Order: sequence, then C-alpha cells, then structure tokens
Amino acid sequence: MKLISGRPLAVIAKVIFVSISLAILGMLAISALAANEWAIAGFLGLSMAAIAVVYLTNISVPLKFFVPGLIFLVGFVVVPIVYTVVMSGFQYRTGNYISKPEALERVQALGVVQDESMTTYDVTVGRTDSGELALLATDYMAGTYFISDQDSKTDVPAETVELNEFEVAVAAPGFSALSDDELAQLDSELASLRFFAEDNYYLVLEGFEVASLYTQVLNYDSAKDELNNIQTGAIYRDNGRGNYANIDDPEDVLIPGWRSPVWFENYAKLFSDPKVRDPFIGVFIWTVAFAFLTVLTQFSFGLLLALALNKPIRGRRAYRIILILPYAIPSIMSILVWAGMFNTEFGAINALLGQQIAWFLDPNFARAAVIIVNLWLGFPYFYLVSSGSLQAIPSDYAEAAAIDGASPRKIFWQITLPLLLKILTPLLIASFAFNFNNFNLIYLLTGGGPRAALDGEIAGATDILISYTYQIAFGSNIQDLGLASAISVVIFLIVAAISLYGVRKSKVLDEFV
Repeated sequence: MKLISGRPLAVIAKVIFVSISLAILGMLAISALAANEWAIAGFLGLSMAAIAVVYLTNISVPLKFFVPGLIFLVGFVVVPIVYTVVMSGFQYRTGNYISKPEALERVQALGVVQDESMTTYDVTVGRTDSGELALLATDYMAGTYFISDQDSKTDVPAETVELNEFEVAVAAPGFSALSDDELAQLDSELASLRFFAEDNYYLVLEGFEVASLYTQVLNYDSAKDELNNIQTGAIYRDNGRGNYANIDDPEDVLIPGWRSPVWFENYAKLFSDPKVRDPFIGVFIWTVAFAFLTVLTQFSFGLLLALALNKPIRGRRAYRIILILPYAIPSIMSILVWAGMFNTEFGAINALLGQQIAWFLDPNFARAAVIIVNLWLGFPYFYLVSSGSLQAIPSDYAEAAAIDGASPRKIFWQITLPLLLKILTPLLIASFAFNFNNFNLIYLLTGGGPRAALDGEIAGATDILISYTYQIAFGSNIQDLGLASAISVVIFLIVAAISLYGVRKSKVLDEFV
C-alpha cells in the first residue's frame, strides 16, 4: 500500500478535499459523542477511516468510486432498515421512550404529594457559609424561622433574623441571600432541588419566594427492584413490558415507562388484537385496491392516448407536448391544486358539475378523488412508455393479421396488447410497488381521511399502509413507534417481494448470473 502519488497540483487538491470531508465528519462525530449517540459516532468514525485509507493511498482504484455510494447506502438505507427492525421488537410508544434508569428517576420525581394541610412557607433563597444552596423560611403560624438545605434543617432564633417590610426573614447568621441575577442563573437547578424539612417531608420551591411542603409517596427498593406506595401500601414491580405495575392490579402502571423488548408482540397484534387487526386489514385491502386501480387506470388511459397518437394526425407533436405537461409539473404542486379543485364550496369540480359534493367527507367520494388525481399524475408516464413500446412492435404482425382478415379490434386484443404486456409487465409491477407506498398523494390530498377521530379511529377511509403507519407513529395522542415499526417491516417485505418479482420478470439480472 503506497501513499497517493501523481501531479503535485492534483495531489494537493485531493488532500484539501479529503481533509475538508474528514473535518466535517469529525465535527459530526464529536457532536454525536457529546449527545451520547455512540452508534452514530462509530459509523462516522468508520466512514472517516474508509475515506482516509481509500483516497490517501493507492490501495484500490475501484473503491474510490464505490466508497461514497457504500457510505450513503449503509447510512441511509441499511442502518434505518436495521433500526426499524430492532425497534419493532420493543415497547416503544408514548410513555415508553426513555431508558429504565431515566424512567425510574422520573417516577420517583412524580411520586410525591403535598402534605394534607397544604403547608407553604415564605422563603428567601441563598447559601450557607459552606456554600450550599439553602432556604431561609418563615413559619408565620409558629412564629419561628429556620434554614433548610438538602440534608438538614436548622432553627434560627427570632432575634437574630432580619425581616423585610412583609415580615419575611431575608437574612440570618450563617446565611447569605442570592441576588436577582444569581437566582436567574440558577433557575433550572433550584426547581429540581429538595430542601429537608422533617422526617419524610421536604420543601420544593414554587417560584423564588414560596416553598411548599411535600412528601415522597413512592419509595424505591433497589434490592427487589420495586416501588412501594407508603400511603396505599401498593407494590409496583417491573412487568417485563416497560412499566412498573401494581402486583394486585396489572392495569395500574406507573408513568413514564421505558423502552423494553417485547419481541414479536407488535407483529402478533396485527393479527390477534381486534383494535389493531380490523383497521389494519381494512387499510391493507384498500392499499392493494388503490395500487391496482391506479395502475389499471393509468395504463389504460396512457395506452389509449398512445394508440390515438400513434397514427398520423395533424398537430400530433403539439398534442404530445401537452400530454406530458402533468408529468413535468412537480407532483406536490399538482396535488395541492387538485385539493383546491375538489373543495366543496369553491372547487372547480363542483362548479362544473353544478353540485355541492363533499368530496373529502364521504369515504367513496374521497377514494374516487384519490384515483382521479393519481390518474392525472401518472397517465403521462404510461403514455410515454406505451408509445415507445408500440414503436418497438414490428408492423409485420398487424399487416399479416389484416391480410388474414383479422379486424383492428382483434389485432389489438390478440397481437398488440399481448406484446405490449410482455414488454411493459416489469414497469406495471414497479408502478404497483410505487403506489403501494404513495404517501405524498394521500397525505397532501386527503390526509388519509375521512376518519371518525372523535371515536378514536386512527385509520381513515383513504389511508394506505404507509399513511396509516404515519398516523400510528405521529398522528395521534398515543404515538406507538414500536407498532409502526412492525407495520413498516411488513410493508418492506411486501414491496421487496413485489420488486423482486418484477426484477425476475424483466430478467435484467440474467446477464450477471
């Protein structure tokens, strides 16, 4: 293995470019380490090593072309797929995002109640002579004063304290009040501190001038890994699904929980849990129907136009230019324009029909609108490929059939169409796979609706699997990322199977075997 060689100018340019790339990746790796994202930092480190070795040495010329693609392939395809598969085996949903130590800390922080008398004290925030943060509290009822830090409480004689105009203690021996600037700097830290009061009680700041008396209700036993409620006597233990649950009432769980492996439970829900299974099956059926009807209508209309313009007519070139315009316009823009055209009150469609059709409020009309818009978006593609395929079919077949007395209709159905399908079948399969995951159309046009959101329904009438997955992951109050990951894996397997079938049908890999 030799270091890079070549013309000095080329070597200098290469070193500068590689150095900049390594510097950027190194900065990202440091940021990842600072955020404790070890996997991302490790991947970036390996990428830096690969770039340095491949481009600063002569180890392999082909790798100089493959390394960038391999890095992006691993980073943006392989890693997300692996991560999705892993997350599909976890209880990963609202209330179960963080790790177990973090969840335990939050549960204990939330497992407190104010004392029965709702006791509060006027306080002054400051530091003791040892530098610890402390409170100088005024107890009006008892006429006493005390200094409380995180570990102890010290009574202060009344004659030694200094009071303000509101009879609140602001200074005492061994205590120094904080300035307003210091309070502002310590705001977040003070909000999380507990100052000792007595026995199991402690003080928590409610602002900078008042503290309330609280007690810890949930006590953690690290030896048994359980939480005890000292008021009710309930015992909460790890239920193996990411929560501490009441041993006498498994439905009574403490929030928040943590990410916990549930293995194949999310996949089992798709077939065993009626709340998940029924909408999933309905969405799956509509997804298949949507993809099939889309391919059928787009191919039929595109082929019809291709047949019409395959004959010599005046202005054929102009017609062809007009027909491919929908294909040239960004699909997002077209979808949003069509959404406006289907508006119930002001849309152009209802104006032309002279009706007040609620296109996006009725399931059947909404599905029809989705098919119509997708037809507009996709027919130019099939017009182009059908035109090219028609040109590739030898005219001898049709001429021979015509001589034998075959009608034009018979020639089309028995000669032209079968030959076209033989050529276009891989493209039809690829289009089916694409529309199986056509998220943009559904999200921008109907949002997956209509759906009975008030009844708790997540799946809408026009939701396909990918938009349904999005709703489960991000579109409701309870975001179930684990279940969404499981559905994503199912979608991946279906689309991969369809794509593999298309590749085998097209025989494009035969020359490599």
